[in-house]
Amino acid sequence: MTLLIAFLAIVFIMLALDLGVFHRKAHEVSLREAWTWTFVWIAIAVAFGGWLYIDQGSAAAVEYTSVYFIEKALAIDNVFVFSLVFAYFAIPLKYQHKVLFWGILGAIFFRVIFIVAGVSLLENFAWVYYIFGAFLIYTGWMMYKNIGQETSLKDNKTIRWLEKRLPITQDISSGKFAKRIDGKLFFTPLLITLLFIEVSDIVFAVDSVAASFAYSRDPFIIFYANIMAILGLRSLYFVLANLIDRFYYLKHGLSFMLVFIGAKMILGDVYKMPIWMSLGTIVLVILISVFYSFYKTKPGK
Repeated sequence: MTLLIAFLAIVFIMLALDLGVFHRKAHEVSLREAWTWTFVWIAIAVAFGGWLYIDQGSAAAVEYTSVYFIEKALAIDNVFVFSLVFAYFAIPLKYQHKVLFWGILGAIFFRVIFIVAGVSLLENFAWVYYIFGAFLIYTGWMMYKNIGQETSLKDNKTIRWLEKRLPITQDISSGKFAKRIDGKLFFTPLLITLLFIEVSDIVFAVDSVAASFAYSRDPFIIFYANIMAILGLRSLYFVLANLIDRFYYLKHGLSFMLVFIGAKMILGDVYKMPIWMSLGTIVLVILISVFYSFYKTKPGK
């Protein structure tokens, strides 16, 4: 319980500093600022892993590290969605951090729900573990199948549904989610963007939480790793936003990762792969996909 309280205190303090001090006023996040925050969140995640090692031993630390890396890799896929949504709604750079901040809070809430639900299902229905595995294989295959297809939000049903049911103004100058015009409440594109990002994260959460259970059954370890990965997602977005086009082969690596984890879950009774071998394979594949992407998209190549 002490570790959980300390973890929540760290999260609360860092979020309070983020919103109340460093981003109290809307501004464009510079690349230097984004890199700084990215390293800060990674350093905090690593330090907490060290604390977990001292408090609960190497097994817990390895499980935490495994889940954290998987969540961090899948988080990069979220960056593609963020970039697409911000471009579609023409959200100015100075307001993007605000949308992502509140989006991250929503993501934490939904992660907690999915983790609790997953633990409950596995405790009462052990066979659900294999359903999770099959789902990851299916998701990985669909991700691979859709590589190269043009993605557009023009006919997205979620966006169309929100736009039809909410009074919307295109005036985004206030930087607020809602404003009153002639006494009537209207919502700005910032809110529609936030809601769409939240819906997207619910979809991502299903994959990521299911994959987490392949490496740990401890809900607290899964919670710690998920939240640490999510908290660094905003700064990671601003680091990678201008490099999206150079990550073409990353989706190949992510699709392999999901299929690999799914197969590991289903075949666990036949062959229980050591966690270091499983994590090492995933790390190697993701690194190869990233470096190969940069090599193939190198300017002038």
